[in-house]
Amino acid sequence: MKKILVPTDFSKEAQTAAEVASGIAKKSGASLILLHVIEEGSSQSFKVTGEVFKGNMEDKLFMLKLIEKSKKQMEKFAASSFFAGVKLIPELRVGSPYHGMRTIITEQKVDLVVMGTAGKTNLAEMIIGSNTEKVVRHSHCPVLTIQKKPIRSDFKNIVYATSMSKDEEVFSRIVKRAQEMYDSTIHLVRINTPGNFQRDAVVKKYMTDFAKKLQLKNYTINVFNDITEEEGIIYFAESINADMITMATHGRTGFAHVLAGSIAEDVVNHSKRPVLTFVVKHRK
Repeated sequence: MKKILVPTDFSKEAQTAAEVASGIAKKSGASLILLHVIEEGSSQSFKVTGEVFKGNMEDKLFMLKLIEKSKKQMEKFAASSFFAGVKLIPELRVGSPYHGMRTIITEQKVDLVVMGTAGKTNLAEMIIGSNTEKVVRHSHCPVLTIQKKPIRSDFKNIVYATSMSKDEEVFSRIVKRAQEMYDSTIHLVRINTPGNFQRDAVVKKYMTDFAKKLQLKNYTINVFNDITEEEGIIYFAESINADMITMATHGRTGFAHVLAGSIAEDVVNHSKRPVLTFVVKHRK
């Protein structure tokens, strides 16, 4: 891992995410890109140096004041003690937060996005605006959402909520890298619900074969029963006092319906634990 993106609006939630990201950066040796986007009525985003702003003189003066204020906030934020020993790359942009984040992810070849959430009832309520939802759903790199400061930051117990799909090969490598970094135990879990139930013996054999195929080490096999998948994932994580929940998205049907619909939104918004998500594509 070389680069971690931390979008910030300088809120308490953003600071919590930045602290977690700083710990990951120190552990992995990665650089931290601190991004703040000043929202402006544009579908694009651009750096704050050397731009010509559209609109009348009042609008231009107002934008320039916002930029100066944001520069000072960024300088103060970057001087936080928890960033000590971490290479920081401050980025200040004007325009659409979504396009700003997407552009940085592509330009800087970001390996991980770490961002805070206030835990509202809708993913659109996450910090830095409703565009966050687009980043989570469409990002080509993993996204770690943080609602509250973790009790432990060494991620010793990682829940891997899986549909055991072949499409998860890339995501499984991401989870394995996290496991190796923190010397963790991976807890594979399948949630049985009234509408999506399979016998334990069948599921456990399938999960064991899945783990062996992916060459997972230091793992447990678990089947957990609950009313819904999202509640099952959260309660299972609570039952083992997990440090992080990891989930892949495959589409909009069945248990693999993560991120694209309500499962991931509910988990991200209601879990007090960090949630790592990654979008995988169906194989043709």
